[in-house]
Amino acid sequence: MKKTVLIIYSILCLISQTLTAQKIAPSKKAIFIILDGISSDALEKVYTPNLDDISKAGGYTRAYVGGEKGTHTETPTISAVGYNSLLTGTWVHKHNVWGNSIKNPNYNYWNLFRVIENYDSTLQTAIYSTWLDNRTKLIGEGIKDAGNIKLDYAFDGFEHDTIRFPHDKGNAYISKIDEHVSKEAERHITKNGPDLSWVYLEFTDDMGHMFGDSPQFHEAIKSADKQVGRIWNALKLRQEKFNEDWMIVVTTDHGRKKEDGKGHGGQSDRERATWIVTNQPTNSYFNNTPGVVDIMPSILNHLKIEMSKVQTNEIDGTSFINPISISNLHLQKVNKQIKLTWKSYGKNRKVKVYVSTTNNFKTGGKDTYKKVGSANSSDEIASFKVDKLPSEFYKIVLKTKLNSLNKWIVIEK
Repeated sequence: MKKTVLIIYSILCLISQTLTAQKIAPSKKAIFIILDGISSDALEKVYTPNLDDISKAGGYTRAYVGGEKGTHTETPTISAVGYNSLLTGTWVHKHNVWGNSIKNPNYNYWNLFRVIENYDSTLQTAIYSTWLDNRTKLIGEGIKDAGNIKLDYAFDGFEHDTIRFPHDKGNAYISKIDEHVSKEAERHITKNGPDLSWVYLEFTDDMGHMFGDSPQFHEAIKSADKQVGRIWNALKLRQEKFNEDWMIVVTTDHGRKKEDGKGHGGQSDRERATWIVTNQPTNSYFNNTPGVVDIMPSILNHLKIEMSKVQTNEIDGTSFINPISISNLHLQKVNKQIKLTWKSYGKNRKVKVYVSTTNNFKTGGKDTYKKVGSANSSDEIASFKVDKLPSEFYKIVLKTKLNSLNKWIVIEK
Protein backbone atom coordinates (compact mmCIF):
# COMPACT_ATOMS: atom_id res chain seq x y z
CA MET A 1 0.00 0.00 0.00
CA LYS A 2 2.77 2.40 0.97
CA LYS A 3 4.59 1.57 -2.26
CA THR A 4 1.47 2.39 -4.31
CA VAL A 5 1.03 5.72 -2.51
CA LEU A 6 4.68 6.52 -3.10
CA ILE A 7 4.35 5.78 -6.83
CA ILE A 8 1.23 7.96 -7.10
CA TYR A 9 3.00 10.75 -5.19
CA SER A 10 6.00 10.53 -7.54
CA ILE A 11 3.74 10.70 -10.59
CA LEU A 12 1.93 13.75 -9.20
CA CYS A 13 5.26 15.45 -8.50
CA LEU A 14 6.40 14.73 -12.05
CA ILE A 15 3.18 16.17 -13.48
CA SER A 16 3.54 19.23 -11.26
CA GLN A 17 7.14 19.77 -12.36
CA THR A 18 6.12 19.40 -16.02
CA LEU A 19 3.34 21.95 -15.65
CA THR A 20 5.67 24.31 -13.83
CA ALA A 21 8.25 23.99 -16.59
CA GLN A 22 5.56 24.71 -19.16
CA LYS A 23 4.58 27.84 -17.28
CA ILE A 24 8.19 29.01 -17.09
CA ALA A 25 8.74 28.66 -20.86
CA PRO A 26 6.42 31.15 -22.57
CA SER A 27 5.15 30.44 -26.06
CA LYS A 28 6.82 32.52 -28.79
CA LYS A 29 4.67 34.75 -30.98
CA ALA A 30 5.40 37.54 -33.46
CA ILE A 31 3.70 40.39 -35.26
CA PHE A 32 5.02 42.87 -37.80
CA ILE A 33 3.35 46.14 -38.69
CA ILE A 34 4.03 48.18 -41.83
CA LEU A 35 3.15 51.88 -41.71
CA ASP A 36 3.36 52.96 -45.32
CA GLY A 37 5.73 55.59 -46.66
CA ILE A 38 7.34 57.22 -43.62
CA SER A 39 10.97 58.21 -44.05
CA SER A 40 13.13 58.06 -40.92
CA ASP A 41 13.57 61.84 -40.73
CA ALA A 42 9.80 62.37 -40.98
CA LEU A 43 9.12 59.89 -38.17
CA GLU A 44 11.72 61.52 -35.92
CA LYS A 45 10.00 64.91 -36.25
CA VAL A 46 6.69 63.64 -34.88
CA TYR A 47 5.71 62.74 -31.32
CA THR A 48 5.00 58.99 -31.33
CA PRO A 49 4.57 57.85 -27.70
CA ASN A 50 3.54 54.30 -28.56
CA LEU A 51 6.46 53.62 -30.88
CA ASP A 52 8.68 55.19 -28.24
CA ASP A 53 7.27 52.84 -25.61
CA ILE A 54 7.98 49.82 -27.80
CA SER A 55 11.52 51.00 -28.48
CA LYS A 56 12.16 51.44 -24.76
CA ALA A 57 11.60 47.71 -24.36
CA GLY A 58 13.87 46.91 -27.30
CA GLY A 59 15.18 49.52 -29.67
CA TYR A 60 14.79 51.98 -32.54
CA THR A 61 17.16 52.26 -35.46
CA ARG A 62 17.39 53.87 -38.84
CA ALA A 63 17.25 51.26 -41.58
CA TYR A 64 17.12 51.07 -45.36
CA VAL A 65 15.32 49.63 -48.36
CA GLY A 66 16.39 49.48 -52.00
CA GLY A 67 19.16 46.87 -51.98
CA GLU A 68 22.68 47.98 -52.91
CA LYS A 69 22.82 50.92 -55.30
CA GLY A 70 24.29 50.20 -58.69
CA THR A 71 24.31 46.41 -58.29
CA HIS A 72 22.04 43.56 -59.35
CA THR A 73 20.36 43.82 -55.91
CA GLU A 74 19.19 47.42 -56.44
CA THR A 75 15.49 47.40 -55.59
CA PRO A 76 12.81 50.02 -56.37
CA THR A 77 11.63 51.95 -53.32
CA ILE A 78 8.01 51.10 -54.08
CA SER A 79 5.42 49.77 -51.63
CA ALA A 80 4.71 46.19 -52.73
CA VAL A 81 8.39 45.72 -53.51
CA GLY A 82 9.28 46.68 -49.95
CA TYR A 83 6.58 44.47 -48.45
CA ASN A 84 7.89 41.48 -50.38
CA SER A 85 11.49 42.18 -49.41
CA LEU A 86 10.33 41.97 -45.79
CA LEU A 87 8.21 38.87 -46.37
CA THR A 88 10.88 36.87 -48.20
CA GLY A 89 14.07 38.31 -46.70
CA THR A 90 15.35 38.89 -50.24
CA TRP A 91 15.88 41.78 -52.66
CA VAL A 92 14.07 42.17 -55.96
CA HIS A 93 16.61 40.22 -58.03
CA LYS A 94 15.23 37.17 -56.26
CA HIS A 95 11.58 37.77 -55.33
CA ASN A 96 10.84 39.51 -58.68
CA VAL A 97 8.16 41.95 -57.47
CA TRP A 98 9.14 45.15 -59.27
CA GLY A 99 6.03 47.25 -58.70
CA ASN A 100 2.59 47.48 -57.15
CA SER A 101 1.03 45.48 -59.98
CA ILE A 102 2.86 42.44 -58.55
CA LYS A 103 3.47 40.71 -61.88
CA ASN A 104 5.12 37.27 -61.80
CA PRO A 105 6.43 37.06 -58.21
CA ASN A 106 9.00 34.30 -57.80
CA TYR A 107 7.42 32.11 -55.14
CA ASN A 108 10.50 29.88 -54.99
CA TYR A 109 11.74 32.36 -52.40
CA TRP A 110 9.40 31.47 -49.56
CA ASN A 111 7.66 34.14 -47.50
CA LEU A 112 7.34 34.10 -43.72
CA PHE A 113 3.88 32.61 -43.72
CA ARG A 114 4.83 29.76 -46.02
CA VAL A 115 7.89 28.98 -43.91
CA ILE A 116 5.81 28.83 -40.74
CA GLU A 117 2.95 26.84 -42.28
CA ASN A 118 5.43 24.25 -43.55
CA TYR A 119 7.33 24.13 -40.27
CA ASP A 120 4.20 23.48 -38.21
CA SER A 121 0.74 23.64 -39.77
CA THR A 122 -0.87 23.95 -36.33
CA LEU A 123 0.65 27.40 -35.81
CA GLN A 124 -1.96 30.13 -36.24
CA THR A 125 -1.45 32.90 -38.81
CA ALA A 126 -3.37 36.12 -39.40
CA ILE A 127 -3.38 39.26 -41.52
CA TYR A 128 -5.12 42.58 -40.87
CA SER A 129 -4.61 44.73 -43.92
CA THR A 130 -5.83 47.81 -45.76
CA TRP A 131 -4.75 46.23 -49.06
CA LEU A 132 -6.11 42.87 -50.24
CA ASP A 133 -3.17 42.12 -52.58
CA ASN A 134 -0.90 41.59 -49.60
CA ARG A 135 -2.64 38.28 -48.94
CA THR A 136 -3.82 37.24 -52.38
CA LYS A 137 -0.72 38.12 -54.42
CA LEU A 138 2.32 38.59 -52.16
CA ILE A 139 1.63 35.80 -49.68
CA GLY A 140 -0.15 34.06 -52.54
CA GLU A 141 -2.84 32.40 -50.48
CA GLY A 142 -4.33 29.46 -52.38
CA ILE A 143 -1.81 29.71 -55.23
CA LYS A 144 -0.13 26.40 -56.02
CA ASP A 145 3.27 27.90 -56.84
CA ALA A 146 3.17 29.79 -53.52
CA GLY A 147 2.64 26.59 -51.57
CA ASN A 148 -1.18 26.66 -51.59
CA ILE A 149 -1.19 27.90 -47.99
CA LYS A 150 -4.19 29.37 -46.20
CA LEU A 151 -4.01 31.83 -43.36
CA ASP A 152 -6.11 31.03 -40.32
CA TYR A 153 -7.62 34.51 -40.18
CA ALA A 154 -7.83 37.33 -42.71
CA PHE A 155 -9.31 40.78 -42.20
CA ASP A 156 -8.81 42.74 -45.41
CA GLY A 157 -10.31 43.80 -48.73
CA PHE A 158 -12.20 46.81 -47.38
CA GLU A 159 -10.80 49.12 -50.06
CA HIS A 160 -13.22 47.34 -52.39
CA ASP A 161 -16.22 47.87 -50.10
CA THR A 162 -17.56 51.19 -51.41
CA ILE A 163 -20.81 50.83 -49.44
CA ARG A 164 -19.22 50.85 -46.01
CA PHE A 165 -16.23 52.92 -47.09
CA PRO A 166 -17.31 55.24 -49.94
CA HIS A 167 -14.31 56.60 -51.80
CA ASP A 168 -13.53 60.30 -51.65
CA LYS A 169 -10.95 62.56 -53.27
CA GLY A 170 -9.18 63.20 -49.97
CA ASN A 171 -8.79 59.45 -49.25
CA ALA A 172 -10.46 59.82 -45.86
CA TYR A 173 -11.93 56.36 -46.49
CA ILE A 174 -8.42 54.88 -46.21
CA SER A 175 -8.04 56.50 -42.80
CA LYS A 176 -11.33 54.90 -41.74
CA ILE A 177 -10.22 51.51 -43.05
CA ASP A 178 -6.93 51.81 -41.13
CA GLU A 179 -8.96 52.46 -37.97
CA HIS A 180 -11.21 49.51 -38.74
CA VAL A 181 -8.25 47.21 -39.40
CA SER A 182 -6.27 48.24 -36.31
CA LYS A 183 -9.28 47.84 -34.01
CA GLU A 184 -9.95 44.37 -35.36
CA ALA A 185 -6.28 43.48 -34.94
CA GLU A 186 -6.53 44.57 -31.31
CA ARG A 187 -9.72 42.55 -30.78
CA HIS A 188 -8.62 39.38 -32.53
CA ILE A 189 -5.13 39.32 -31.06
CA THR A 190 -6.48 39.92 -27.55
CA LYS A 191 -8.86 36.99 -27.93
CA ASN A 192 -6.89 34.56 -30.10
CA GLY A 193 -3.19 35.48 -30.04
CA PRO A 194 -2.10 34.10 -33.44
CA ASP A 195 1.48 32.88 -33.67
CA LEU A 196 2.35 35.14 -36.62
CA SER A 197 0.44 38.27 -37.65
CA TRP A 198 0.85 41.03 -40.24
CA VAL A 199 -0.79 44.44 -39.88
CA TYR A 200 -0.66 46.85 -42.82
CA LEU A 201 -1.83 50.50 -42.57
CA GLU A 202 -1.81 52.79 -45.61
CA PHE A 203 -3.03 56.31 -44.82
CA THR A 204 0.37 57.82 -44.05
CA ASP A 205 1.53 57.18 -47.61
CA ASP A 206 -1.66 58.72 -49.04
CA MET A 207 -1.04 61.93 -47.12
CA GLY A 208 2.59 61.93 -48.21
CA HIS A 209 1.60 61.67 -51.86
CA MET A 210 -1.04 64.38 -51.55
CA PHE A 211 0.68 66.91 -49.31
CA GLY A 212 4.33 65.88 -49.00
CA ASP A 213 6.10 67.14 -45.89
CA SER A 214 3.15 68.82 -44.26
CA PRO A 215 0.93 69.04 -41.18
CA GLN A 216 -1.44 66.55 -42.84
CA PHE A 217 1.37 64.02 -43.24
CA HIS A 218 2.54 64.50 -39.67
CA GLU A 219 -1.00 64.12 -38.31
CA ALA A 220 -1.34 60.87 -40.23
CA ILE A 221 1.84 59.60 -38.54
CA LYS A 222 0.37 60.50 -35.15
CA SER A 223 -2.82 58.60 -36.00
CA ALA A 224 -0.79 55.57 -37.09
CA ASP A 225 1.07 55.67 -33.79
CA LYS A 226 -2.24 55.52 -31.91
CA GLN A 227 -3.29 52.54 -34.02
CA VAL A 228 -0.02 50.80 -33.22
CA GLY A 229 -0.63 51.63 -29.57
CA ARG A 230 -3.90 49.72 -29.35
CA ILE A 231 -2.21 46.65 -30.87
CA TRP A 232 0.79 47.02 -28.55
CA ASN A 233 -1.59 47.09 -25.57
CA ALA A 234 -3.18 43.85 -26.79
CA LEU A 235 0.23 42.18 -26.88
CA LYS A 236 1.12 43.36 -23.40
CA LEU A 237 -2.20 42.05 -22.11
CA ARG A 238 -1.60 38.63 -23.63
CA GLN A 239 1.92 38.50 -22.25
CA GLU A 240 0.58 39.13 -18.76
CA LYS A 241 -2.40 36.76 -18.94
CA PHE A 242 -1.17 33.90 -21.08
CA ASN A 243 2.58 33.70 -20.48
CA GLU A 244 3.46 34.53 -24.09
CA ASP A 245 6.67 36.04 -25.39
CA TRP A 246 5.75 38.45 -28.19
CA MET A 247 8.04 40.06 -30.70
CA ILE A 248 6.65 43.16 -32.35
CA VAL A 249 8.41 44.80 -35.29
CA VAL A 250 7.11 48.08 -36.69
CA THR A 251 8.62 49.48 -39.87
CA THR A 252 7.90 51.16 -43.19
CA ASP A 253 8.32 50.20 -46.82
CA HIS A 254 10.10 53.24 -48.29
CA GLY A 255 11.04 56.84 -47.64
CA ARG A 256 10.14 59.94 -49.64
CA LYS A 257 11.68 62.24 -52.22
CA LYS A 258 13.96 64.89 -50.84
CA GLU A 259 12.43 67.80 -52.76
CA ASP A 260 8.92 67.87 -51.28
CA GLY A 261 8.28 64.46 -49.73
CA LYS A 262 5.52 63.56 -52.17
CA GLY A 263 7.06 60.83 -54.30
CA HIS A 264 9.29 57.78 -53.96
CA GLY A 265 10.59 54.88 -56.02
CA GLY A 266 14.14 56.01 -56.74
CA GLN A 267 17.48 55.54 -55.01
CA SER A 268 17.98 58.89 -53.28
CA ASP A 269 19.16 58.65 -49.68
CA ARG A 270 15.80 59.85 -48.36
CA GLU A 271 13.78 57.41 -50.46
CA ARG A 272 15.95 54.58 -49.09
CA ALA A 273 15.92 55.86 -45.49
CA THR A 274 13.54 53.84 -43.31
CA TRP A 275 13.46 52.67 -39.68
CA ILE A 276 12.71 49.68 -37.47
CA VAL A 277 11.18 49.58 -33.99
CA THR A 278 11.07 46.40 -31.90
CA ASN A 279 10.39 45.39 -28.31
CA GLN A 280 12.99 42.61 -28.31
CA PRO A 281 16.58 43.00 -27.08
CA THR A 282 18.78 43.53 -30.10
CA ASN A 283 22.34 42.58 -31.01
CA SER A 284 25.08 44.92 -32.20
CA TYR A 285 24.08 44.51 -35.84
CA PHE A 286 20.81 46.33 -35.13
CA ASN A 287 22.73 49.58 -34.75
CA ASN A 288 24.54 49.03 -38.06
CA THR A 289 21.66 50.31 -40.25
CA PRO A 290 19.89 47.02 -40.97
CA GLY A 291 17.75 46.47 -44.06
CA VAL A 292 14.11 45.54 -44.46
CA VAL A 293 15.33 42.04 -45.47
CA ASP A 294 16.68 41.56 -41.93
CA ILE A 295 13.21 41.48 -40.38
CA MET A 296 12.25 38.06 -41.73
CA PRO A 297 15.23 36.12 -40.27
CA SER A 298 14.87 38.07 -37.00
CA ILE A 299 11.25 36.98 -36.61
CA LEU A 300 12.14 33.37 -37.40
CA ASN A 301 14.97 33.60 -34.89
CA HIS A 302 12.56 34.76 -32.20
CA LEU A 303 10.06 32.02 -33.03
CA LYS A 304 12.91 29.47 -32.98
CA ILE A 305 11.96 28.27 -36.44
CA GLU A 306 14.69 27.10 -38.79
CA MET A 307 14.32 27.14 -42.56
CA SER A 308 15.76 24.38 -44.69
CA LYS A 309 19.42 24.85 -45.59
CA VAL A 310 18.43 25.24 -49.23
CA GLN A 311 16.16 28.17 -48.37
CA THR A 312 18.55 29.65 -45.81
CA ASN A 313 21.27 29.83 -48.46
CA GLU A 314 19.12 32.34 -50.38
CA ILE A 315 18.16 34.75 -47.57
CA ASP A 316 19.70 38.21 -48.00
CA GLY A 317 18.92 39.32 -44.44
CA THR A 318 20.69 38.90 -41.11
CA SER A 319 18.96 38.56 -37.74
CA PHE A 320 19.20 41.64 -35.51
CA ILE A 321 18.25 39.68 -32.38
CA ASN A 322 20.24 36.95 -30.61
CA PRO A 323 23.97 36.39 -31.18
CA ILE A 324 25.43 36.31 -34.70
CA SER A 325 29.01 35.88 -35.89
CA ILE A 326 29.13 37.79 -39.20
CA SER A 327 27.26 40.33 -41.32
CA ASN A 328 27.73 42.72 -44.26
CA LEU A 329 29.32 40.40 -46.79
CA HIS A 330 31.03 42.15 -49.72
CA LEU A 331 32.58 40.53 -52.78
CA GLN A 332 35.15 41.78 -55.26
CA LYS A 333 36.98 40.08 -58.11
CA VAL A 334 40.69 40.91 -57.98
CA ASN A 335 42.72 39.37 -60.79
CA LYS A 336 42.08 35.62 -60.57
CA GLN A 337 40.63 35.71 -57.08
CA ILE A 338 37.36 36.66 -55.46
CA LYS A 339 37.92 38.63 -52.30
CA LEU A 340 35.39 38.36 -49.48
CA THR A 341 35.08 40.79 -46.57
CA TRP A 342 32.60 40.92 -43.71
CA LYS A 343 32.01 42.35 -40.24
CA SER A 344 32.46 40.07 -37.23
CA TYR A 345 30.77 39.97 -33.83
CA GLY A 346 31.52 38.36 -30.51
CA LYS A 347 33.53 35.17 -30.08
CA ASN A 348 35.89 34.17 -32.87
CA ARG A 349 34.34 31.33 -34.88
CA LYS A 350 35.15 29.27 -37.93
CA VAL A 351 33.74 30.57 -41.23
CA LYS A 352 33.30 28.07 -44.06
CA VAL A 353 33.10 29.36 -47.63
CA TYR A 354 30.93 27.60 -50.21
CA VAL A 355 30.47 28.45 -53.89
CA SER A 356 28.02 27.49 -56.62
CA THR A 357 28.26 28.60 -60.24
CA THR A 358 24.61 27.80 -60.98
CA ASN A 359 21.37 29.51 -60.05
CA ASN A 360 18.92 26.66 -60.48
CA PHE A 361 17.12 27.57 -57.26
CA LYS A 362 15.59 30.57 -59.02
CA THR A 363 13.57 28.26 -61.26
CA GLY A 364 12.78 25.63 -58.63
CA GLY A 365 15.90 23.49 -59.05
CA LYS A 366 18.90 22.73 -56.86
CA ASP A 367 22.39 24.18 -56.79
CA THR A 368 25.51 22.23 -55.93
CA TYR A 369 27.92 24.01 -53.61
CA LYS A 370 31.62 23.35 -53.27
CA LYS A 371 33.64 24.26 -50.21
CA VAL A 372 36.49 26.51 -51.36
CA GLY A 373 38.00 27.63 -48.08
CA SER A 374 37.62 28.65 -44.47
CA ALA A 375 38.71 31.47 -42.19
CA ASN A 376 38.22 32.85 -38.70
CA SER A 377 35.33 35.25 -38.27
CA SER A 378 37.67 37.81 -36.68
CA ASP A 379 39.82 37.84 -39.83
CA GLU A 380 36.96 39.60 -41.65
CA ILE A 381 38.56 38.64 -44.95
CA ALA A 382 39.04 35.59 -47.17
CA SER A 383 39.55 34.80 -50.84
CA PHE A 384 39.48 31.92 -53.29
CA LYS A 385 40.91 31.36 -56.75
CA VAL A 386 38.51 31.12 -59.65
CA ASP A 387 40.81 29.15 -61.99
CA LYS A 388 39.21 25.82 -61.15
CA LEU A 389 35.70 27.29 -61.16
CA PRO A 390 35.58 29.37 -64.34
CA SER A 391 32.26 31.19 -64.55
CA GLU A 392 30.61 34.54 -65.07
CA PHE A 393 28.38 33.95 -62.04
CA TYR A 394 29.20 32.89 -58.48
CA LYS A 395 26.76 32.32 -55.64
CA ILE A 396 28.72 32.44 -52.40
CA VAL A 397 27.59 31.28 -48.95
CA LEU A 398 29.48 31.87 -45.71
CA LYS A 399 28.48 29.60 -42.85
CA THR A 400 29.20 29.83 -39.14
CA LYS A 401 27.68 28.08 -36.15
CA LEU A 402 25.43 31.05 -35.43
CA ASN A 403 24.42 32.36 -38.84
CA SER A 404 25.17 32.38 -42.55
CA LEU A 405 25.46 35.00 -45.30
CA ASN A 406 25.04 34.80 -49.03
CA LYS A 407 25.72 36.99 -52.04
CA TRP A 408 26.09 36.78 -55.78
CA ILE A 409 28.88 38.20 -57.89
CA VAL A 410 28.34 38.62 -61.62
CA ILE A 411 31.55 38.94 -63.63
CA GLU A 412 31.28 41.48 -66.43
CA LYS A 413 32.75 40.39 -69.73
